[in-house]
Amino acid sequence: MSNILQRYGLLSVIALLAIWLPIEVFAHGVDESTRAFLLKNTGVQIIPFLYIGAKHMVTGYDHLLFLVGVLFFLYRSRDVLLYVSMFTLGHSVTLLFGVISDIQVNAYLIDAIIGLSVVYKGFDNLGGFNRLFGKSPNAKLAVLIFGLFHGFGLATKLQEFQLPDDGLITNLIAFNVGVELGQFTALAFILLVINFWRKHSSFNRFATNTNCLLMSAGFMLVGFQLTGYFIN
Repeated sequence: MSNILQRYGLLSVIALLAIWLPIEVFAHGVDESTRAFLLKNTGVQIIPFLYIGAKHMVTGYDHLLFLVGVLFFLYRSRDVLLYVSMFTLGHSVTLLFGVISDIQVNAYLIDAIIGLSVVYKGFDNLGGFNRLFGKSPNAKLAVLIFGLFHGFGLATKLQEFQLPDDGLITNLIAFNVGVELGQFTALAFILLVINFWRKHSSFNRFATNTNCLLMSAGFMLVGFQLTGYFIN
């Protein structure tokens, strides 16, 4: 029975990762309909930007993979809220600041760093830092710092479309609120799956395998983005 649960757990995780992969992988997570809207957008468009923000987070497999790693060993609601708040603060600041201040950062390099954040969290969950260095990095500070990079990732995607100044701040706030709504929707589902598996004796084996998968996915993201950087 335990082996069946382990196999089912691994298949479930792989299936979830496959579902999260957006169709337009090679367009930095922006599908054609969204791309067309952003290129033609003028004035204040609160509802569309709310929708785009939520959609981007729900289909943003790199962000979701990182959050899976962050939440994996958090058992108390207070800790979940604290870490999610740190991540939210980080990516909200750089998303708004990056677009408003027109800070240009290469999208491939930012996405490669986001991939590294997934590797970091999987490695940390496996106790790798403790084994190598005798201690782990400050988890809260790391989540905040990587949140800043995730925000720049969102900002670079929006900057590609050279959004007009008319209604820019309002639209950015709406987009950011949409990102948070999408994030909390994804978090609810992630926590539901993780909490379900915590009730089974196979969770420890499941945890090891899953964090190995997280690291593998992170390395693949880094490789893909660096390849794109050097080719382009």
